Amino acid sequence: MANRTVKDAHTVHGTNPQYLIEKIIRSRIYECRYWKEECFAVNEELLVERAVALKYIGGVHGGNIKPTPFLCLTLKMLQIQPAKDIIIEFIRQKDHKYARALGMFYLRLTQDSLECYRYLEPLYNDYRKLKRIDRQGAFSIIHMDEFVDELLREERSCDVILPRLQKRQVLEEENELDPRVSLLDEELQDVRLEDALAADEDDDGEDASRDGSDRRSSASPSPRRRDNVSPPPKRPSPPPHRQQHHRHSQQHHRQRRRSRSRSRSRSKSKSRSRSPAERRRKTVDNGGGGDSKKKRKKDKKDSSGGGKDGKSSAKDKDRHHNKDKDRRDKDKDKDKDRGERKRPRRDSGDRRDRDRDRQQRNRDREEEEIREANKLRAELGIPLLKP
Repeated sequence: MANRTVKDAHTVHGTNPQYLIEKIIRSRIYECRYWKEECFAVNEELLVERAVALKYIGGVHGGNIKPTPFLCLTLKMLQIQPAKDIIIEFIRQKDHKYARALGMFYLRLTQDSLECYRYLEPLYNDYRKLKRIDRQGAFSIIHMDEFVDELLREERSCDVILPRLQKRQVLEEENELDPRVSLLDEELQDVRLEDALAADEDDDGEDASRDGSDRRSSASPSPRRRDNVSPPPKRPSPPPHRQQHHRHSQQHHRQRRRSRSRSRSRSKSKSRSRSPAERRRKTVDNGGGGDSKKKRKKDKKDSSGGGKDGKSSAKDKDRHHNKDKDRRDKDKDKDKDRGERKRPRRDSGDRRDRDRDRQQRNRDREEEEIREANKLRAELGIPLLKP
């Protein structure tokens, strides 16, 4: 008996008003404690008291699909079907924001498209905060204008499927609804007018400064002053024999500088082109400085002598040659190992620098986005975001 719709209630969208809420959620509402204690035998007067006492909005939450008081009162309004004047009074009053949200939600469920646009669109100018509970039972904060936009644009709100709305453009074409005028448009027009006036003032100031500069430049000195101005004195030219001597000395200095620069560049290129392995080879081949001449003479004597001495000297040369090859190979291997050891350190350092650069770029982008958003919010009167 307590869950039945009132006898003299009218159908809404061709069905029982309570059927606008799905059966599973409706059965959960009938079984919850708030419905049995607070919504039993509630009339229109008690409904106002319950709406004023609301503290948050939402649908169902928790693992056992527990309905919110907001949803329970919505079902109770669908059951008793209060007068339209009471619903409009819920929407127009400004003291209790959750009662206004309840009236908006009930109006969206029961009225046609024209009434919804007419009564809900003016509430876009209400920026008060509302607490909302989600499916996991966590609270979040939304604004009243966001809730209005959700009711007019989304297909589902507070876990209830909303009836279909006709597009506003169609109603405007049929002359049933006037074009919407936003308060933000008027504010933006005022801002644009102020910017245009400021730009005109800046242009006037620039024109005045240009006229003043033109007048100053047009004012030229008198012919008397020009005649009185004497040209700067010229320096006496040196005699011809000194000029020739000066030219010869300059050419001599230039040639000396060029020869010095060439000799330096050659020495540098030679020293740079030689690797440490080649330097060692040269010292080994030379035999360490002044002793190279003695060794060459001995080698010539040994080569001039025949027989066994020539063969032994050839064997010694082959041994030295093989030893030199082994040393060169070892030096090359050491150089390769050093290069391979140093490369990963450089790569790791480069990667760290790249990661730091990427992180810094991302931070700069986020700060720029937050600044732009805060500018728009400051113009609209919305609280600023924290960086």
